Amino acid sequence: MTDLFKEKSTNWDANEMRTKMSQAIGSSILENVKLNEQMTVMDFGAGTGLISAQVAPHVKKITAVDVSESMLEKLIAKTELKRKVEILCQDITLNPTGVQYDLIMSAMAMHHVKDTNNMIQKFADHLKPGGHIALADLDTEDGGFHAIPTEGVFHQGFDRDEFAGKLQQYGFTNVKFVTAHIAERKNGSYPIFLALGSKK
Repeated sequence: MTDLFKEKSTNWDANEMRTKMSQAIGSSILENVKLNEQMTVMDFGAGTGLISAQVAPHVKKITAVDVSESMLEKLIAKTELKRKVEILCQDITLNPTGVQYDLIMSAMAMHHVKDTNNMIQKFADHLKPGGHIALADLDTEDGGFHAIPTEGVFHQGFDRDEFAGKLQQYGFTNVKFVTAHIAERKNGSYPIFLALGSKK
């Protein structure tokens, strides 16, 4: 599998807009999800661990899942994450882990997954009964968020009502959305939602 983020991973955490966005999403997760020290968590599309780093102190363990080996190498090199976070370079939408978690969280990864229905089904499969989701991504946008055509981007954001319907279709209840952040770019403002819900 081609690592589309191999070059980007080198300076990923140095991007101020990206770190500000990740901080806001992480804060929104902490505000809206009741975490505890017994919880096991999957961070889907974990990247370099910008979200995992915020959640790790509040839970038992995080499995950081990503298809980019180079991004995960950056994550596991962070000494503060080694005790709480394990990495898994695997496409769970094609190759499930067989493990269920208390929470699946994700930040800005879902628009990189072509088959949204399969992705949500796999989220449900990887959650314990009563488990939670906290999924952040772009509201529907005009394609301007990625300034140049970017390989591996399959969706120009998501419509909240449509996405809520998909979550409910695959057994999620108490679905709600909050605006976690608004990314300001030269060509406009891009709201980022956090979708919350529970598995029946």
